[in-house]
Amino acid sequence: MQQQKTDSTFNFRKYAFKQFKHNKPAYVSVYILAFLALVALLAPVLANERPLYIHYKGESYFPALSFKNNYYIKNADGSTEKIQLDIADWKQMQFDKVIWAPIPYSPGKSDRLNSGYIAPGGPQQFKSANGEIVPMPGRFRHILGTGNRGDDLMAGLIHGARISLTIGFISMTIATIIGLLLGSMAGYFGDNKLVTSRGRFWVVVMGVFVAWFYAFQSRQFILQDALKTSGIAMLGQLLISVLLFVVVIYILSLLGKLIGKLPWLNKVVFIPVDGLVSRTIEIFHSMPTFILIITIAAIARPSLTNIMIIIGLTSWTGIARLTRAEFLRIRNLEYIQAARSLGFSEVKIMLKHALPNGIAPALVSIAFGIASAILVESSLSFLGIGVPSDVVTWGSLVNDGREKFSAWWLVIFPGLAIFITVTVYNLIGEGLRDALDPKQKK
Repeated sequence: MQQQKTDSTFNFRKYAFKQFKHNKPAYVSVYILAFLALVALLAPVLANERPLYIHYKGESYFPALSFKNNYYIKNADGSTEKIQLDIADWKQMQFDKVIWAPIPYSPGKSDRLNSGYIAPGGPQQFKSANGEIVPMPGRFRHILGTGNRGDDLMAGLIHGARISLTIGFISMTIATIIGLLLGSMAGYFGDNKLVTSRGRFWVVVMGVFVAWFYAFQSRQFILQDALKTSGIAMLGQLLISVLLFVVVIYILSLLGKLIGKLPWLNKVVFIPVDGLVSRTIEIFHSMPTFILIITIAAIARPSLTNIMIIIGLTSWTGIARLTRAEFLRIRNLEYIQAARSLGFSEVKIMLKHALPNGIAPALVSIAFGIASAILVESSLSFLGIGVPSDVVTWGSLVNDGREKFSAWWLVIFPGLAIFITVTVYNLIGEGLRDALDPKQKK
């Protein structure tokens, strides 16, 4: 039976990949997404005001890849020349050999000679090594123009890809963990498969309020301060609160196990896992999610980590709902019953056997969720909240275009990047939905 199940699973996966490959828009979208991921990964090499390599006074250096902030170079007369990497005017320095990045500018860095919204094809100026103002050499032109302060748009687009893809991936990783956990428990156990004693049930139910008080309510000021400090601090304090919550519930569960041996309290009761998870999903659906995200982002200190956590904690419901529906279907299949007959624990059956075969519908929701997360981040950046002001994102670039409507390049190019990325994820999601649907198999 296990061999038959493995062969069937392999054949369907092979069929699903073949179907996805035949979906040309989705298949091409994978290559586009891979290109965007490569751009995001190589952003410091593709767009950087520091040279990738210089040969200066007999020594070789790699400023763009260096973790140092200062170079101390000995001159022929014995003196030492100090070069501070973050403020050095690299383009006015003379080197024996130099290799520049394809885009020799960093995001958010000002080029004063080309400030004031210079169009892509407009006249640009350059300060030579001898201090003269000359027309911009082709090697250093701002290909897609500049913003109000002279910041290079192309550099912003390249580094903005890293921000957008990172936020989309990590936020949906958080949502996926929550959604798969709650959805699988709701679908597998339902309302009448997870049993315990009456005493243990009521002790744990009342313990939830006790655990919430000690883990979150009594630490609310600590959590608020951490939220205003940084995303890393907030994540650390949140993990501490979750750990306290789990520890208190576990201790009370052991206490409830002892109490459940008493008369009347030893009666078996069912835990309505499905009902609790379904009602929680309905509560989240009834709330205006984007307004909630804006409110939390406005209160919290601007941080990329905060944005990822907020989006992740509010985006898990679709994954949980699809996972629940799939687990309701597969929990009574033959291989699950065979695993039970072999004496496997319910947790092992759910995680090792049911989850790998029930995760396919969630993959579709995850693909659409990443696209939604990128849109949310872009919207928050456009509104000027959520991310630090010194972080360049696609949304912040569009926001800069509001200051001068004639600077069309600040709206067209970042908007096109957002549109392409979101469309790519949506096409991949649709391709996965069609390929993983068993009803489409002929």
